[in-house]
Amino acid sequence: MKKIPTRDKVKPADTWDLSSLFPSDEAWEAAFKKWEKRVPKYADFRGTLADGPAALSKCLKFDSQIERDGEALGYYAMLRTTENQADSRYQAMMGRLQHAATRAAELSSYIRPEILSMSAAKLKKMIDAKALAPYRLLLERMARYKPHTLTKGEERLLALQSEMSGAASHIFRQLTDADLKFGEVKNEKGETMELNQSSFSVFLHSPQRAVRKTAFHQFYAEFADHENALAASLKASVQKGVYYAQARNYPSAREASLFSDNVPVAVYDNLIAAVRSKLPAVYKYFDLRRRKMKLKDIHQYDTYVPILSELDKRHTWDQAVRVVIDSLAPLGKEYCKTLEAGLGGRWCDRYPNKGKSSGAFSAGSYAGDPYILMNYQPDVLDHVFTLAHEAGHSMHSWYSARNQPFEYYNYTIFVAEVASTFNEQLLSRCLMERAKTDQERAYLINREIDAIRGTIIRQTMFAEFEKEIHALAEAGEALTLEAFRSVYRGLLDAYFGPDFVIDKELELECLRIPHFYNAFYVYKYATGLSAAIALSERVLNGGQQELTDYLGFLKGGCSKHPLDLLRAAGVDMESPEPVATALDHFERLVQELDGLL
Repeated sequence: MKKIPTRDKVKPADTWDLSSLFPSDEAWEAAFKKWEKRVPKYADFRGTLADGPAALSKCLKFDSQIERDGEALGYYAMLRTTENQADSRYQAMMGRLQHAATRAAELSSYIRPEILSMSAAKLKKMIDAKALAPYRLLLERMARYKPHTLTKGEERLLALQSEMSGAASHIFRQLTDADLKFGEVKNEKGETMELNQSSFSVFLHSPQRAVRKTAFHQFYAEFADHENALAASLKASVQKGVYYAQARNYPSAREASLFSDNVPVAVYDNLIAAVRSKLPAVYKYFDLRRRKMKLKDIHQYDTYVPILSELDKRHTWDQAVRVVIDSLAPLGKEYCKTLEAGLGGRWCDRYPNKGKSSGAFSAGSYAGDPYILMNYQPDVLDHVFTLAHEAGHSMHSWYSARNQPFEYYNYTIFVAEVASTFNEQLLSRCLMERAKTDQERAYLINREIDAIRGTIIRQTMFAEFEKEIHALAEAGEALTLEAFRSVYRGLLDAYFGPDFVIDKELELECLRIPHFYNAFYVYKYATGLSAAIALSERVLNGGQQELTDYLGFLKGGCSKHPLDLLRAAGVDMESPEPVATALDHFERLVQELDGLL
């Protein structure tokens, strides 16, 4: 049996080099102590912010430097903890930093209320002052919240509710992660495995339908046994969102959530309308899947396993880097040379080791290299796509940090998934062009179809569910278990189509999605991939201007609101066109897959 090595046995060349942040733990320690001593100086500015532009500028400059230095300290500590989560040294380092950061947040908490307590006329004068030019955009964004900022007493009461407001989500997590017991299921090899939240997906990918079906019904039987408690928890979460929106004078919970990104509800509604208009293509894919899998009927548990067995396609690390770089050639020499140097060098912590964090992520900061954590397996094709995905995030960070001041470099979640899934699009097309057989091309097409279905279509269904249940609450309707099931059943029927068998248990899926406890977030997955597909087609079919526009987007950080950044890149998310473009691409892929199979 091949054992996972301990951290000290991993070759340094296969690990990241964090010296762009700090050359050593000792250097971090010295910087941390210095930073910690500076934090109490926030008190020097309290009560002075309305004295004039110079006084406010002095405070904001101090705050920015504290945040910038704190970010470097935080990234170093966080990345060290992911190397081996059992290493108490770095757990202690992270704990100390978190404690100090909490203290910094407390000491600086007066800044926004003090600024927003100024009259509108005075605040405008401040924003226009030359001394505050570097912070103009920051202040303009802060001023947007003035109508939604309450009196000091009211703000204090809302702040005191913060821990209580997270109770619904906490209860959901405890119930689903700790208390629910799903038993055991035999896999296709006859091995008995525990059924849990993680292994459920593994069972749904089983080539044997009996395994998938058994796991599905057994899994949801446990949810059925706790359906009333779960429904009560979801109800509480919805009511929390409605309460805070009303308390802060927003028209609705949805508009309150979209406010920070300055996204109008029309974007949300256009997404739903565009996806619904293309649902016949989704129905066609489900029928294709049923036919090619030789099924009499198709259920939800038949939609995750690949139609074709996975490609026997091995990529060493160097081969994976090579194919990723080759696929990204349309992004130009600077992009590819920078990324190649980073991946060939020590941006990335490449392979699993004992105690290392699972999965993958990109961690780009202002001061350091845009690091990537991987647990790369040469025999898993999806890991090559994961590398391209995380590289997209890292290059987004690399460009934005070099073209924006610290205050405006850190892009928002709304645009983050564009850069990453853009890279996946280029890699997918590159591999399809290189496919040596129809079966290889069909496998890649099937993979992309399922990615679009899972990211655009499924997440849009989730977004529509969130919209409907919050609207019910805001209309004074009772959020009962049956209300949740009824709304969700209507959406299942609409999104899966008339020829798809909807098992009664699937109505309970609405009670097990963690994202529903962070409402009006999932739509960003759908808009992100839609924008990425539209932009990738624009760059691939365009010339230098289209490439310049896209690189300008990567360089933009958060210097503009997300929709403005995307509009400058060549895609207008306020129109249905980008989503329609993505779903037209989906439809073409379904047609080609049908022909190949």
